[in-house]
Amino acid sequence: MKLRAHLSGALVFAALSLLCGAGAAQADPGKPGNACEAGEFCAWTGESYTDAGQRLDLRTANPGECLLLPGGIEARSFINQLDRDVTVYQDAKCSTEGDFTTYPGKGTFVPRAPFVVRAIQIWDMV
Repeated sequence: MKLRAHLSGALVFAALSLLCGAGAAQADPGKPGNACEAGEFCAWTGESYTDAGQRLDLRTANPGECLLLPGGIEARSFINQLDRDVTVYQDAKCSTEGDFTTYPGKGTFVPRAPFVVRAIQIWDMV
């Protein structure tokens, strides 16, 4: 009888964990994950992937170079779907005098950037 009670409780806990976990995993990327393809870095002027958006990929962006975001946008949210790390910079010339942070590739979703992003640097794979 005790085993049955513990088993029922464990199953309820497991089911709730799965439901809660699935909601959290889908809540962050949501629709933008479909808009930002594998192999792209995507940036939006609004938080939570809203307003004007731009895409960068390795066809037009050389690793190691400081790249002003396309159209001179100032990003407040972004997604790194590249297979490389990307450093985002507050300064348009990638100066380390302003804020900067590096984000890993292959699916980093940042719905609210810690600062306005004006430029990026894509790193070579090691």
